[in-house]
Amino acid sequence: MAFRAPFQKAPADETKMVIVMRSDLKMSKGKIAAQASHAAVNCAFAAKKKDPKTFDKWMNEGQRKVVLKVDSEAKLFEIKAAVDANGLVNSIITDAGRTEIAPGTVTCIGIGPTGESVVDKITGDLSML
Repeated sequence: MAFRAPFQKAPADETKMVIVMRSDLKMSKGKIAAQASHAAVNCAFAAKKKDPKTFDKWMNEGQRKVVLKVDSEAKLFEIKAAVDANGLVNSIITDAGRTEIAPGTVTCIGIGPTGESVVDKITGDLSML
């Protein structure tokens, strides 16, 4: 008689935050880290206010963040349009221009935290930074 494992329920959709960074700006690693941090903080505060249940779930799961890349501002705004159409928390980061890039340069977008399956439909084809 063959051993049959007990039925296991599929795991619940985990949450994550996605940060999509422009790779065409050629920012230093430190600048990229700062811009990603701005996006993460903005999204966390917005999510805590707009969707506290998802925010709490994300906090309890370890605050997973993934940083992906696009090669243009136009592509970044295509992502933003899809995110807005799906009603997801997001934050566009515009640089102040004090160091490496011109004032007003859009550097990245933070998305979520939200369910992995939701955000992956929008960003799943992007490469890791």
